[in-house]
Parts: sequence; structure tokens; C-alpha cells
Amino acid sequence: MSGCPEVAAPEPVFAEPWHAQVFALTVHLNEAGRFTWGAWVERFSATLQRHGVSRDLDGGEDYFRAWLETLELFLAEEGAASRAEAEVMRSRWEAAYLSTPHGESVRLSD
Repeated sequence: MSGCPEVAAPEPVFAEPWHAQVFALTVHLNEAGRFTWGAWVERFSATLQRHGVSRDLDGGEDYFRAWLETLELFLAEEGAASRAEAEVMRSRWEAAYLSTPHGESVRLSD
């Protein structure tokens, strides 16, 4: 070796790609002025309480499902996407994901 110490690869920040995507979308909407970060934190905390989450979360599936639910509520309240529209889109993505061969990009059909 060249004398450089070995550095372990960092652990991924997000366990799943969709976790990163929903986080990035939320940050983008906040930066675009759709809601304040304080309003987001308040609403997200209420979602976690409603689900009875009283333990420390590690950013896993339950955490990001609550995150997504909160984002969908915000979008529905401002009229950007109704809960029904969000459910249809979620179903379309699930169908596309389940029918996509491993390793290929998931795409929605028109």
C-alpha cells in the first residue's frame, strides 16, 4: 500500500432511495416557500404522536412512512394533491416497482 490509512466507506444516510427522495422533495418544497420548516416539524411531530411513536427512530421505514404521510397531508391541505390522488400515484408506483426486473429503473406507464 501507499502508506495511506484505509478509510471505511461511510454508511448510507438513507436506507432506501425513496427515503432520500421524499426527504429531498420536502426540503425543496420548504425552500420554495410552500411551508416553513417550523410548521413541518410541528406537523411531523403530530404524525409521529398519532402513530404512537415514543422511541428513538433510526430513520427507518416507519419514520419515512410517517414523513410521507405528513407530506401528503400538507399537499392535500394546500390543494396541490388530494389524498385520493396521492393514493392513486402510490398504487401506480407500487405496480411499476413490482413489475420491474431487478436492477432496472422503475418507470410509470402513461
